[in-house]
Amino acid sequence: MGPGALALVLTAAVLHALWNLAAKGVVTDRLAFIWVYVVAGAAVWVPVAVVWVVVADERPTWTWLGAAAVTAVLHIGYQLALQRGYAEGDLNLVYPLARGTGPLLTLVVAVGLLGERPGVVAGCGVLLVVAGVLIISIAPGGSNRAVGPGVRWGLATGAAIAAYTVWDSHAVTELDVPPVPYFVLGMALQVPALTLMLGRRLRAVPGVWRDARLPALAVALLSPLAYILVLEAMRSAPVSLVAAARESSIVVGALLGWLVLGEARPLHRLIGAAVVAAGIGAIVLG
Repeated sequence: MGPGALALVLTAAVLHALWNLAAKGVVTDRLAFIWVYVVAGAAVWVPVAVVWVVVADERPTWTWLGAAAVTAVLHIGYQLALQRGYAEGDLNLVYPLARGTGPLLTLVVAVGLLGERPGVVAGCGVLLVVAGVLIISIAPGGSNRAVGPGVRWGLATGAAIAAYTVWDSHAVTELDVPPVPYFVLGMALQVPALTLMLGRRLRAVPGVWRDARLPALAVALLSPLAYILVLEAMRSAPVSLVAAARESSIVVGALLGWLVLGEARPLHRLIGAAVVAAGIGAIVLG
């Protein structure tokens, strides 16, 4: 992976860990919270995408709409699984499991279906990343609050991550959809679907905005920016390596879970984070 792509991915990893920290603290209606931050994100990012298309002199096509519709569905599934996981388990359980399962499944699909052939060193780096997140997730001792449900929803979130990562890589490379309008269009398409899912629960939105306005704005600003950087990296680097390298966010997440949330087992989880960092190094060298 080149230095440019790596810089994009590492920046995205820090932003990703920060918005997950914000989302973890939300205890209100999960679906209403998702609706609030998606609508807020669309309000912020749609004008940015319009300006980008005009300045870049791009010509939108029906392919953009079709590709964005698929990613919208996949991201809704991801967001629902993630918020349910955070309601059931610790940040340092759900987050590492989700982020570790994603690159492992992405590697399997990328090699088996997309024909990618990462080098031996890079391939070992992917496995180190997965091993590191598992070390973080299964640390013995300490609180075992909702470990079972947390593990299940963490794995479900990881499967959703793999699904949208592979599809999004296909969209921005094979279909040649520009990353900025692609992701923003997908986010805008989530709004009507989430509105239908909420139904009468839309009445809960004002209360969610009142109680969780700052976390919602953090997610609305940071989540799209982080993933747009990842999409840009996918245009110049194999998706299997990008998916693994972005899991450097686990290192940031482990530190935040310990220092900010006071979650248990910091030593074991920091060891796991070091293994993740070693894996990222191997991916870069490979």
